[in-house]
Amino acid sequence: MIIKKRRELAHQMVFLTIFGIAMGFLESGVIIYARWLYYPEGFSFPLKPLDIYSISIEYVREISTIIMLFSISTIAGKRFPEKLSFFLYSFGVWDIFYYVWLKVILNWPVSFFTWDILFFIPTIWVGPVLAPIICSITMIAIAECILYFDRKGYPVKISSYEWVLSLLGTFIIFITFVWDYSRIIFEVGFLSSILTLGTNPAFQQRVVIYIPTEYNWYLFFLGEALILSALILFWKRMKSCQMNDTALNVK
Repeated sequence: MIIKKRRELAHQMVFLTIFGIAMGFLESGVIIYARWLYYPEGFSFPLKPLDIYSISIEYVREISTIIMLFSISTIAGKRFPEKLSFFLYSFGVWDIFYYVWLKVILNWPVSFFTWDILFFIPTIWVGPVLAPIICSITMIAIAECILYFDRKGYPVKISSYEWVLSLLGTFIIFITFVWDYSRIIFEVGFLSSILTLGTNPAFQQRVVIYIPTEYNWYLFFLGEALILSALILFWKRMKSCQMNDTALNVK
């Protein structure tokens, strides 16, 4: 039974990997066309203003990528641990290969510390390319850790404490990504019109002159440390359960 489950999981992981690589190419292709259109001289900060039609399409496109990842993980997984693992794994592979394909096709980014736009919702996310790649590797590691115990037939359950550490770490990393443009929103008083920032001329004027230069790596690695702490606690707890079950079977 366990051997059959392992074979089934290996088969699923192969196709999830293929899906993530293909989705990464699709994503990079869309971005390449967008850069040719808005940044024919090559992408760099400050950002160029977008019309409301383009912004709306970008919002829907970004939401659609998350829906795609959620859908494939829901279809492939049978229980919550599997669904969560497949989502994290697919997300990580997609994001890594998004940059792989950009490097292959455009020879961009120049380095791991090149700044990039990461997301647009609810505000602009930016950061060095290395940061989302580290996040992706972490997501893959979490997925593999959960699946390791799941494929051995152990009931996988994430404790409340591990959830708190993981979500807190994720939130801290999220803050590092949105910090630059959120600061503009709060400092200049755009919070009341946050839902219409894409068409706000005053906000656009600030965006087109702003160049992010410093990323808060200290805060980023604090968030990573919290997430990895949760992962280590999960691993130790599951290993302890595994050893206890083995001891009982021996008796």
